[in-house]
Amino acid sequence: MVELTERDRAILDFERSWWANDAPKDQQVQERFELSLTRYYQLLVELLDMPEAALYDPLVVRRLQRQRDRRRQARRSSMIDETVTPTGSTGDET
Repeated sequence: MVELTERDRAILDFERSWWANDAPKDQQVQERFELSLTRYYQLLVELLDMPEAALYDPLVVRRLQRQRDRRRQARRSSMIDETVTPTGSTGDET
């Protein structure tokens, strides 16, 4: 098992309480971690798949995994909806 780094733990701690601060999340991420929001989310997504992260903070990790899964499902649903024409056909018929 790979141990979480100090930054990994700090990211999980931050996710537990960032919303309590009045500053926008991207500003907080830049100030606290010196990362762009894009890079921060890349690291966070990697963390969510690490068993060590779930051991460190199971509630936060499960909450974020559920959010991720809902977003993925919504994207899949919207992609499927876009391929279906108003008549219910897929538009592939010729």
